[in-house]
Amino acid sequence: MPGIVGLITKMPRERAEQELLRMVGSLRHESFYETGTWIDESLGVYVGWATRKNSFSAGMPLWNEHKDTTLVFSGEEYPEPGTARRLKQRGHALETGGPSYLVHLYEEDPNFLIGLNGRFHGLLTDRNRATATLFNDRYGMHRIYYHQAKEAFYFAAEAKAILAVRPELRSADSRGLGELVACGCVLEDRTLFKGIYVLPPASAWVLRNGLVERKETYFQPQEWENQSLLDPESYYREIRDVFSRNLPRYFNGHQGIGMSLTGGLDTRMIMAWRKPAPGSLPCYSFGGTFRECQDVIVARRVADACGQSHQVIRVGEEFLSRFPQYAERTVYLSDGCADVSRSPDLYVNEQAVKISPVRMTGNYGGEVLRRVRAFKPEVPTPGLFDAELLSQVNVAKETYGRVV
Repeated sequence: MPGIVGLITKMPRERAEQELLRMVGSLRHESFYETGTWIDESLGVYVGWATRKNSFSAGMPLWNEHKDTTLVFSGEEYPEPGTARRLKQRGHALETGGPSYLVHLYEEDPNFLIGLNGRFHGLLTDRNRATATLFNDRYGMHRIYYHQAKEAFYFAAEAKAILAVRPELRSADSRGLGELVACGCVLEDRTLFKGIYVLPPASAWVLRNGLVERKETYFQPQEWENQSLLDPESYYREIRDVFSRNLPRYFNGHQGIGMSLTGGLDTRMIMAWRKPAPGSLPCYSFGGTFRECQDVIVARRVADACGQSHQVIRVGEEFLSRFPQYAERTVYLSDGCADVSRSPDLYVNEQAVKISPVRMTGNYGGEVLRRVRAFKPEVPTPGLFDAELLSQVNVAKETYGRVV
């Protein structure tokens, strides 16, 4: 996926730059990706990126007016209305649209990360402090991997970028593998690879001279979870007001948007409150070839009620004829975190981008509002795995019970 890669090091520039280029090359999966690099040899910072053309995070890096603060940002941020205007009133020079305001938010408040809203990660360098800060969003949704070696600190949006320059790490982490088998994902900050970890949610790690100086966290879920409970009427009123007020932010981009409709609560809420003009928001659903699923049936009715076009992207002969390629690519792109059963997702999203470059959808509405639990440990088929791996599966169940 698009994201940043790099290393913080005091190794010779020639070697560091070669490693950086190999890392960037491992993220260039599509012809419509744009890549770039930025180096500050005085700080030992070597950072690169891959991004979609015309996306929010295209045009990196970002600088402040004095060129002593640099930001490389990946992902999306949906600011409070008027953010750019307020910064301009305070004398900052901003580009029209895009993410240039972000680096100026840091100038105004070094703790600016807590006010950001979106799915992102990035690296911010401050020459005055001689530091680099690696950060991610408050839930760690835009994943970033890291590895601390003796001579460098490596980070990357995909584990394969680190493996490209540190081949000695190409061995499975047995605990992470057991969690993948049991839960369908690796838990906490582990990965499938020994020595490679995932940056925890809401991280702001300060690095200097190739080492992590401080591991700071700018948000704890308990800050929200421990708020006073609301009665049902007050809760409905608050969530209705917050949802309806903030939904327009997510439709403010300059690229065309298509609505990926399901029968779920979340996409129905989006359509009900967005109230798009007739024919302005193309809708589509994913389906099979033998019968229509409830997602398609409900989505078609929702689109019709809202005056929008609707089409079905079907997983059929075209996908099946190329199943081996999609299966292999699914595992490769996800660093092994998605198995071949997720390969239809890759196919249907390839088709969706032909309708519109941006796919709008809803996720986890039932989990958030109806307390539906999306995943939990499962017992694998008897005889499928050996005793050693099964012991790690049992450990995974204990970990799941502790963290959920």
